Amino acid sequence: MSDVLELQDVSVVREGRALVDQVSWSVKEGERWVILGPNGAGKTTLLNIASSYLYPTRGTATILGETLGTPGTDVFELRPRIGMAGIAMADKLPKGQTVLQTVLTAAYGMTAGWQEEYEDVDEQRARAFLDRLGMSAYLERRFGTLSEGERKRTLIARALMTDPELLLLDEPAAGLDLGGREDLVRRLGRLARDPIAPSMIMVTHHVEEIAPGFTHVLMIRQGKVLAAGPLELELTSRNLSLCFGLPLVVEQVGDRWTAQGLPMS
Repeated sequence: MSDVLELQDVSVVREGRALVDQVSWSVKEGERWVILGPNGAGKTTLLNIASSYLYPTRGTATILGETLGTPGTDVFELRPRIGMAGIAMADKLPKGQTVLQTVLTAAYGMTAGWQEEYEDVDEQRARAFLDRLGMSAYLERRFGTLSEGERKRTLIARALMTDPELLLLDEPAAGLDLGGREDLVRRLGRLARDPIAPSMIMVTHHVEEIAPGFTHVLMIRQGKVLAAGPLELELTSRNLSLCFGLPLVVEQVGDRWTAQGLPMS
């Protein structure tokens, strides 16, 4: 299996502070990773490097065989190979566009429709991805009128539109109620278990949001990696307690995970 992402001794420094500090990490083709850590740990910074929108201050970052900052790497050719769904993307999309238009514009690397003409195959693909994520009934709804859960599902459909080799999900369940979270986790589980789906990296704060089919976990605290490897080996009470800085108990219930703090004595 080839490396989809490889970071070697990567640091990102801003105003003398290391947002991530000497991170070495690799993601292989077909793996589904979750990045866990508290606020300010460096999770989104890692995702921004993986999307090619942030360059390391030190170290090397290689994405889909292209090393950032080297003469032969054209990020404008690289970025269409990476699907990204998160709050930052939602803020860039016109609220007045329909759901179908919001997904279709990704075929041309646009955020808003202009004068491009879409082929029938583009519209068929957009409709298929939206159907897969339970959004077929919302095709003509304005993006700005969607609930948080509907918006998150639309963004994932949009991220899949370019047939990416790497899919990045930045807190996809943030802000959802229990029903919305469980619906999204179920749909992400189907995607994660699909053998032809792209390699995936998802950022979250909560182990309950890890969908069945995810294979690996990276835990980060204060910019440093605490643990990285298969979920069954690394998602332990000890590691999670170190990651979040308080005693936690992790349990696997079927194909899902839960975590809770130890009662105070």
